[in-house]
Amino acid sequence: MKPANKVMKQNNTAEPVERRISTERNSYTPPEAETQSLAETEEGLARIRAAARKDGTLRFNNLLHHITVERLWQAYDGLKKRAAAGVDGVTWHQYGENLLPNLTELHKRIQMDRYRAQPVKRGWIGKGDGSKRPLGITCVEDKIVQQAVVWILEQIVEQDFLGFSYGSRPGRGQHHALDAVYMAISVKKVSYVLDADIKGYYDPIDQLWLMRLLEHRIADRRILKLIEQTVQAGIVEDGCWRRLASRSRGVR
Repeated sequence: MKPANKVMKQNNTAEPVERRISTERNSYTPPEAETQSLAETEEGLARIRAAARKDGTLRFNNLLHHITVERLWQAYDGLKKRAAAGVDGVTWHQYGENLLPNLTELHKRIQMDRYRAQPVKRGWIGKGDGSKRPLGITCVEDKIVQQAVVWILEQIVEQDFLGFSYGSRPGRGQHHALDAVYMAISVKKVSYVLDADIKGYYDPIDQLWLMRLLEHRIADRRILKLIEQTVQAGIVEDGCWRRLASRSRGVR
């Protein structure tokens, strides 16, 4: 069985990437009946990764079957236990009281195109300068689906990144980027360092172009629909629902 934090080999342009689950593990054991084993699900990801590395123009179809009950369990197991409940009011512990039936039903809804992402509950937290930044609280079930999809997408898009790219990548946070900058200025002659920040970067992202970019490598319309559902689910704040960013075309 390959552990979840196994270091994955990358192509020549990308440095090794480590997938980490930083949250506390729980005592649940993975469901065995009628599901693939952990080893089989990891082998499926390895095949995707190898194909993506071999052909940078390949568009992947038939990805939905990689979302198994076992993978959904892995996603649930990696969530934060004490995170606040989303709009449905269900906590991590409550969802786990009937974990296998819940995950089996969720898997069935995904495969039968009956899963629907719920809106994100919007909260606000203070910043050091006195301003506030938005905090999104997602339902447990939606977190599970999102993480399962992310694990699949990572196998493809990670092969296209260059080694000096650190933004929103597994095992490549801001501290890793700072370490890389420190090493660079320590061993090389550097005249200046540019520090820039794009205010509200994620707020105005065009959903149409986001989906078009994903379609460069993803041809499975079912996976694309899951992603589009998520970005179009909107937020609930003070009891009112509203959509975020621009509305993209439907994926059919």
